Amino acid sequence: MNIDLAINEGSKILKSKFIPNPLLDAEILMAKTINKDRNYILLNSSDNINKNDLSNFYKLIEQRSLGNPVAYLTKKKSFWKSEFFITKDILIPRPDTELVVENVLRLSKQKNKLNILDIGIGSGCILLSILKDRKTFYGTGIDKSGKCLKISKINAANLKVCSRLKLYKSDVDKFNLGKYDLIISNPPYIKKHKLKYLERDVAEFEPRLALDGGLDGLTEIKKVIKKSARLIKKNGKFILEIGFDQKNRVINLLKKEGFYINSTQKDLANNDRCIVSTKI
Repeated sequence: MNIDLAINEGSKILKSKFIPNPLLDAEILMAKTINKDRNYILLNSSDNINKNDLSNFYKLIEQRSLGNPVAYLTKKKSFWKSEFFITKDILIPRPDTELVVENVLRLSKQKNKLNILDIGIGSGCILLSILKDRKTFYGTGIDKSGKCLKISKINAANLKVCSRLKLYKSDVDKFNLGKYDLIISNPPYIKKHKLKYLERDVAEFEPRLALDGGLDGLTEIKKVIKKSARLIKKNGKFILEIGFDQKNRVINLLKKEGFYINSTQKDLANNDRCIVSTKI
């Protein structure tokens, strides 16, 4: 069987299971199977595929048909300008979260040196993308998941920013080290009772720890704001990702902790997704 025929067969299986973008997913999984990029697949679609690779390809298709996200099956996800190593232990980076990176880079154009704290670093996608772009900035990442920190370390090595990064295993409540020019965070902000209504790929496969924002969706956000108010330098910037319906409540929380609201930013779907504020 050739590559093109196998991809079409795989795509049909995914489509029958109501998987969105079945053809694209089948192409990516084929690229993973034969250890080539997607361009190679498209340019060499008439090449034959050996039995072992075909068997492995169908195993991946079966996993995807059950809802297992492509990023977990390929162990990688593109974010900003880099590719990040991903496992099932961490939240998959989203395009909407690139808003945080965009804002940091825009606000720091004239800065030669910044000390940045990332609360809940996860894969490291936000902080490491910033450090890769800004060669004189330093970063500290905290996470209560040791597995997340291991993955961040691997990604930092891949992006060659290890020398400017410190990582700590800590809950935000217990972290008291240093003062920072800039704090960033994408905390869990989904209401507990809404977790089961998320897309199957998310609800059944992504780590609950990275999604569950408590009963009102603000449990972790409140902790992050409270701690950031103490760890940030005066006039320091705080950039926070939020849920689409949380803007007004989060703005009130920020103001109570002495933050001035600079702007709110909308994501690709035109939902409120990011708040930029300054400690006054």
